[in-house]
Amino acid sequence: MSQFFQVHPENPQARLIKQAVEMIKDGAVVVYPTDSGYAVGCHIGDKAAVERIRRLRQLDDKHNFTLLCRDLSQLGLFAKVDTGAFRLLKAHTPGPYTFILNATREVPRLLLHAKRRTIGLRVPNHPIAQALLEQLGEPLMSVSLIMPGERVPMSDPYEMRQSLEHHVDLILDGGFGSLEASTVINLTDGEPQILRVGCGDPTPFTGPA
Repeated sequence: MSQFFQVHPENPQARLIKQAVEMIKDGAVVVYPTDSGYAVGCHIGDKAAVERIRRLRQLDDKHNFTLLCRDLSQLGLFAKVDTGAFRLLKAHTPGPYTFILNATREVPRLLLHAKRRTIGLRVPNHPIAQALLEQLGEPLMSVSLIMPGERVPMSDPYEMRQSLEHHVDLILDGGFGSLEASTVINLTDGEPQILRVGCGDPTPFTGPA
C-alpha cells in the first residue's frame, strides 16, 4: 500500500517534503506534481527502483529517462552543453521543457539511451518539485506519469491512489495536474529538434540554436 501525502501546491509542508526525500533515499518510487503533468521518480542511482518504473510504464532501453534538476548549474554536471544550447536552456528554465542532451560520466549507465548515451534533463517550475530537489540535494530520476496505452499523464491524485497503490510507495497530492506532459526538445545535433509538443510553447525552438 502506498502512502498518500496532501501537500500544499504553493507552500509545501517542510515536514512532508523531508519524509518524502527520506523515502526516496531509501529506494521509494514516488509520484509527484510538476509544472506539466504528474511524474514518477526515484533516486538517481537506485537500479531496483528504476526497474520498477520501467515495468510500471512498460519502457524499453531506448527510452530517454529524465533527470529533474534544481537549477541550470546542477544540470550542467550531467550534460554536455555548448554555447547555443546554454542560451536556450537559460532562456527556458525553469519551465515545462525536457531537453535531450549528451550525457556526462556523472549519469548512471542504467539511465542512458541504449545507443546514443543521451539523457533528458529538466528544471521544473513547481514549488513541490523544487522543494523535493532542494531537500534531496541531487537530481531526481523521473518520467511522465503516462500509463501504457494512454496518451496523457494521469491528473487526478485520488485516481492515482486507487490504481497505483500497489505499484508506487508514495503519492504527493498537489491537486489536479495538467493533462499535458513537458515539451521535449533534442539539443544533441546543434539545431533544436522538437520530439514532443506538450505544455511548453515549441515556437522558440523552431529556429537555429
